[in-house]
Amino acid sequence: MASLSLSSLLLFARFSGFIVAFLVLIWAVHFQTSFLPRSPSQEDLLYAVLHPLLMVIGFILISGEAILVHRWLPGSRNLKKSVHLCLQGVALASGVFGIWTKFHSQDGIVANFYSLHSWMGLICISLFGAQWIWGFLSFWHRGEVRNVRVKVLPWHVFVGLYTYALAVATAETGLLEKLTFLQTKGDVLKRCTESMIVNGLGLGLALLSGIVILAAVLPKHKTPPSKMIYTNGKCLSS
Repeated sequence: MASLSLSSLLLFARFSGFIVAFLVLIWAVHFQTSFLPRSPSQEDLLYAVLHPLLMVIGFILISGEAILVHRWLPGSRNLKKSVHLCLQGVALASGVFGIWTKFHSQDGIVANFYSLHSWMGLICISLFGAQWIWGFLSFWHRGEVRNVRVKVLPWHVFVGLYTYALAVATAETGLLEKLTFLQTKGDVLKRCTESMIVNGLGLGLALLSGIVILAAVLPKHKTPPSKMIYTNGKCLSS
């Protein structure tokens, strides 16, 4: 029963991730006028469009998939840890480049570092980077003692899930900030297709994060050990 529930959660997580990726692609590609920078440069427009794509698909979706690796990937423990570390590395690279696209504009770093969204983003990517390095050193250093890894593991899991939740919360503040800004300027109506897509994207991220975290903390299904019963000198298992 537990195995079936986990399979359903994994399927639901993939479906939710697909919906989130589809919505952010539609928003960034179809509604490019909402991302027009102050300058007419096509390069700045490209960076503005890349930011939500990299942070949602590259950072949140891939890091979520990395969290679920230990739940669906068959094979040895070392294989799972290797794939987990590689996916987290891809997510980290996407997150760093995604933040760089915002700081690349002509206004500079300080001009973009003013909102709750920007503060949370820098804290999140810093925690994620420290977590990746921590995980690499803790689980891949050959000279490390086993009991040290056992002590570090609960903190590694906690910080990983906390950072993932923080990334989703940061994305939600970014969506709210962007949509409020567009509606205040009158560029986007409160009831229009783009508003529905952005709100749907926010709901999708909230749903996806809940599924990923639940799948990560759900106890793994284990077959109960058989009991040995001795009768008249014979050993019977039950």
